[in-house]
Amino acid sequence: MRTIDESDLPGWIRAMNTGFLRPPGGDKEEVALRTAGTDLARAQGAFDGDRCVATYRSFPQRLSVPGGRSVAADAVSGVTVSPTHRRRGLLSRMIERDLRAAKDRGELVATLIAAEWPIYGRYGFGPGTWTTRWEVEVARTGLDRRYAGPVDGGRVDLVDLDTVRALGPALHARMSTVRHGVVDRADRWWQINTGVLPRPGTTWTEPFTALYRAPDGTPEGLVAYTADDDWDAKRPRNTLTVLDLVAVSSRAERALWHFLLSIDWAWTVDSGHRAPDDLLPLLLPDVRAARVTTHADFLWLRPLDVPGLLRHRAYAVPGSLVLEVSDTSGLAGGRFLLEADEDGAQCAPTARPADIALDLGALSALYLGDESAVRLAALGRLDEERPGAVARAELMLRTARRPWCPDSF
Repeated sequence: MRTIDESDLPGWIRAMNTGFLRPPGGDKEEVALRTAGTDLARAQGAFDGDRCVATYRSFPQRLSVPGGRSVAADAVSGVTVSPTHRRRGLLSRMIERDLRAAKDRGELVATLIAAEWPIYGRYGFGPGTWTTRWEVEVARTGLDRRYAGPVDGGRVDLVDLDTVRALGPALHARMSTVRHGVVDRADRWWQINTGVLPRPGTTWTEPFTALYRAPDGTPEGLVAYTADDDWDAKRPRNTLTVLDLVAVSSRAERALWHFLLSIDWAWTVDSGHRAPDDLLPLLLPDVRAARVTTHADFLWLRPLDVPGLLRHRAYAVPGSLVLEVSDTSGLAGGRFLLEADEDGAQCAPTARPADIALDLGALSALYLGDESAVRLAALGRLDEERPGAVARAELMLRTARRPWCPDSF
């Protein structure tokens, strides 16, 4: 097992694709594309002779947290073990090596999108955000089909991909200050998703894109979507699929959904992956026009520096908690005093008796404000050492809106 170099990439790519049950690939074009997007110093491979049999990589990331700030994260991706080499501890060795290096770099948390639930809990990860996807039957929504644009004085305009590249990054950055759980998008993301760079193993289809401008002309929302071409006996049965919807205000979000749901020939709208508390479907006069097609865990977290992580987020109410955090790896455990008020938070190791005892996975689920401390206590996932501590944690840690991560990686 070792850090890979350029000469390893063709075999490394074949091993990764094999692990994800994709065509092996690894041709010159794919190698060139992945070389440009991979920090080889943070990519690992396990080799049996000359054959790569396990893959792993990480890259720097920013994660938005409650209160509008962001923290440095170690984003984990491309994790596979070939079916011929399972149950030999290859993932354990790669992930432990990466997490220790990330902690040494000063990254406060590790992040990943878990392909399977049972894998990552044993390494201290826990689900920090969830995702929901709806299929909306347009004819049943009850929305006025004579819709002629936002009633707030703003406007929605179709725009080209040059405009998306020009305005999208700033819009997304603004969204991350008002929505927690969002990960940053590098310039390469915008190039891939606007057709400048090909995505390995896929065929590019140019989407439709529309921009919402507030009454004063300020861009506040952007949506990208595709449409199929499905007709039955001269009746349209087309589905619009939302690829991305970025909004920095509720009026922008409402306007873009109303725009999508009023497009002629659209029979259904596939929302794409959204926050579980998205304005859809409650903005519909008939909420039952929207059917949930996916509801699942999405972004998983693993604290690397507990006091550093807890200091960076905001809390709903002032208070203090002593947390006894267990970490079998020895990377981030300890007993910490968290004190929060309207001016911010402090957190440091302490010898005071614990109020709550929990493991890293439970803390991961609580950190972004999505999970309930009361529910975790009922499940036996955390222990209340001082009466009233769980109720206090519930008030401090929960957030008014649920965290949401728009992007897979």
